[in-house]
Amino acid sequence: MSRPTVAIIGRPNVGKSTLFNRILGGRPAIVSETAGTTRDRHFGEADWAGRQFWLVDTGGLVPDSGDSMDRAIRRQVDLALAEADLVLLVVDGREGLHPLDSAIAELLRKAGRPVLVAVNKLDELPRTVAHHEFHRLGLGEPLPVSAAVGKSSGDLLDAVVQRLPPRSPEEAEDAIHVAVVGRPNVGKSSLANRLLGEDRHVVAPEAGTTRDAVDSTLHYHGRALVFIDTAGLRRRAKVQEDLEFYSTIRTERAIERADVCVLVVDAASGLGNQDLRIATAAWERGCALVIAVNKWDLIGDKDANTARRGEEQLVAKAPFLQYVPFLYVSALTGQRVRKLLDLILEVADARGVRIQTSEVNRVLRELTDRNMPPQQPGGGVKLLYASQIGVAPPTFAIVSNRPLEVPESYRRYLVHGFRSQWPFPGSPLRLKLTRRSSARDPAEGAGERSRQRRGRR
Repeated sequence: MSRPTVAIIGRPNVGKSTLFNRILGGRPAIVSETAGTTRDRHFGEADWAGRQFWLVDTGGLVPDSGDSMDRAIRRQVDLALAEADLVLLVVDGREGLHPLDSAIAELLRKAGRPVLVAVNKLDELPRTVAHHEFHRLGLGEPLPVSAAVGKSSGDLLDAVVQRLPPRSPEEAEDAIHVAVVGRPNVGKSSLANRLLGEDRHVVAPEAGTTRDAVDSTLHYHGRALVFIDTAGLRRRAKVQEDLEFYSTIRTERAIERADVCVLVVDAASGLGNQDLRIATAAWERGCALVIAVNKWDLIGDKDANTARRGEEQLVAKAPFLQYVPFLYVSALTGQRVRKLLDLILEVADARGVRIQTSEVNRVLRELTDRNMPPQQPGGGVKLLYASQIGVAPPTFAIVSNRPLEVPESYRRYLVHGFRSQWPFPGSPLRLKLTRRSSARDPAEGAGERSRQRRGRR
């Protein structure tokens, strides 16, 4: 059985995300005075008194609203309630009991989930008694708290832990974190929903609907995949609102903590400069990469070579893309979407492959026998031996007598040679050249002095 789930529910702007951030001890959710900032369910791993649980932040709930976004939020809240073992109903102690609080309380009674009422924004604790008004909700003893300054947050968490289901053995999961990224309105949320088999993320035709990075777990072939559906990245110069600015930061952080990055590209508009920047950022951070070309069903005039020609053009712009798998999908129809899950597992596994040292040195000898490193005046450049020193991504160290004399072109030759033996599909490969020992090679020192003399002439 997985760890229990606690859902934070409440009307707009009562401080749900502030409480979410307070409990998690950071700022993983966007906080703003603008009502309706949180739209999707936002997951986080909480730990209190030795008890671990999932904490879920939800959008501001307006139960009877006819607004399209309010209805979408209501759908998300319903899904959160279906998954929750305990509900934290957050209300505003400064404003007092609101009709929407009573409407939400009635909704929670019908849902049949255990509920704790957290009366927020009581910064004057312990002098205030404003929380007693909320006894009228009929949901038990209201718990006063100030999420903004942290007053009584420990007491609230004590109550949460006491109401959680009994502790049960939990299987340790080596989850693969997958960041779903791309420009606005390319179908990231639609693709995630298709993969997850439910409307886990708000989907709307307006660009920029998804604001927060939302974690959703899927089990596939006995593996746990944690999908991070992120806000659409835009150039910083085009970010006009604070909310979009924070969402852009959130997306970049999602890439940083991901094992695999799925870059979603619109098939009609192609892979632009902004997409290349995202792909490069993920690659340089050591993240495995898959490029999902979405809306492929809308491309009418295509033949068997359309995809190949497009990929060749992209590789000419960014050579590292030759090592990245492209998959042409349709979130709308489900075309090849299941294959995406297989690719994610493949590139994640490639990122963790370890090669025996004897095999690494055999390949290094073959490469150097075929093409020796360029030799510089003042002494020969030798590549002595090599070994793999890390995974995620695969990292190799080559010991040389003169590592600074190995040009970039020859480093690329070595990387390409290693990949011809061990492809590491979708995964970066890092190569480090190090000196044989701390002692300076006399020949290298003579060569350096010779170069300095020529530079002074």
